[in-house]
Amino acid sequence: MGPRNGTSISEFVLLGLASCPATRRLLFPLFLGTYLATLLGNLLVALLIRRDPRLHRAPMYFFLAHLSLADVGFTSAAAPTTLGTLAFGSRAVPYAACLAQNYIFIAFGVLENFLLAVMAYDRYLAVCRPLRYTAVMSPGRRWGLVGASWGLALLHALLHTLLLACLPFAARPRLRHFFCDLRQLLALASGDTWPNHAAILAEGSLAVLGPLLLVAGSYGRVVATLARLPAARGWRRALSTCGAHLATVALFYGTVIGLFLRPAGSYAPWRDMVATLLYSTVSPLLNPFIYSLRNQEMRGALWRALGRGPAPLGA
Repeated sequence: MGPRNGTSISEFVLLGLASCPATRRLLFPLFLGTYLATLLGNLLVALLIRRDPRLHRAPMYFFLAHLSLADVGFTSAAAPTTLGTLAFGSRAVPYAACLAQNYIFIAFGVLENFLLAVMAYDRYLAVCRPLRYTAVMSPGRRWGLVGASWGLALLHALLHTLLLACLPFAARPRLRHFFCDLRQLLALASGDTWPNHAAILAEGSLAVLGPLLLVAGSYGRVVATLARLPAARGWRRALSTCGAHLATVALFYGTVIGLFLRPAGSYAPWRDMVATLLYSTVSPLLNPFIYSLRNQEMRGALWRALGRGPAPLGA
């Protein structure tokens, strides 16, 4: 007779990374370098915004600081387990650690969805309602939007984790993944997973499609507003104001939508592992560069933090 509940097992076994020691030695410095660069880049962005009054008072940079913290949490959900597997060859993950990893991954992934939507709304106000922008994006409104994003993300993750904890598993289940992926955990469960899949569809509609529709609606209004301005002036303004955010949105949602919003019967573990690796490492790694470190205000804040005064013009 199988276990009666999820706590009857003690650990999961991850099979997603190469078992050959030579391959692990090759992958370990690559993963470690990527993870450290992600941490340093995003923490630097958050610290600069926190320390520099000019940036801290601007709504766009206020939201960007929280997006950077979300990227740190998102990539840190799976990175320690991955690095431990590559360094020591250990594939076993304790049951409680697997649930915690699943919770952190979902929470920060959903948080990033909501923050990208909030930032799109901010850009809509900046372009389409410039005279009301300061009044609408008051400090209280900013904290309200960020607080709602954090709260909804944590509740979504808690729902999935509690549903997962109720499922029974066979002894030492084996996941063809580099971390405790929810879809693979559900595929290995012995009990009825219908409530879990129903929650995934509902969560996908709210936490992925909802923010994405808000992003599309915000930029639809931006395009309509710019279309009424002289062409050169309008598109220069669009590129300077919204270009980096659009790049971030495309990078993150490009893999997330295909990964989560599809029928369960089309699930392919190895394909999903590659897609998860892309959006959980590449997007957090590139965000500091495409969104902020190439930005003139951020460069100026970095120079001021180093005690060198304002950044040179054209730097």
